[in-house]
Amino acid sequence: ISLAVVDDATIHELNCRFLKHDYPTDVLSFVLEQTDGLLEGEIIASADTAARDSKRFGWTPADELLLYAVHGTLHLAGYDDRSAKAKKLMRSREHFYLQQLGLNPRYEESRP
Repeated sequence: ISLAVVDDATIHELNCRFLKHDYPTDVLSFVLEQTDGLLEGEIIASADTAARDSKRFGWTPADELLLYAVHGTLHLAGYDDRSAKAKKLMRSREHFYLQQLGLNPRYEESRP
């Protein structure tokens, strides 16, 4: 798995090009190859969004970027957050892994 940290302009361009979403986002993830139990993927996270959102959620930009890395990794592993039930499961997995690193994420329902 590779991880790239980019600015909002770059993630906006990638979001447009690959997902046809005309806006910047916090994190993108792409499965490049998955065979015989092996996974190759890429996670792209926005440092600009992390800097902005970290203030709103009361932790550091580095902590917010770590959340994006965990979130993107969970997407690569097959989790999604499109339905309320799936989002709840993903949030519990994020919480579990971040707690292993000594972090306690704070969420609000409007968080993407």
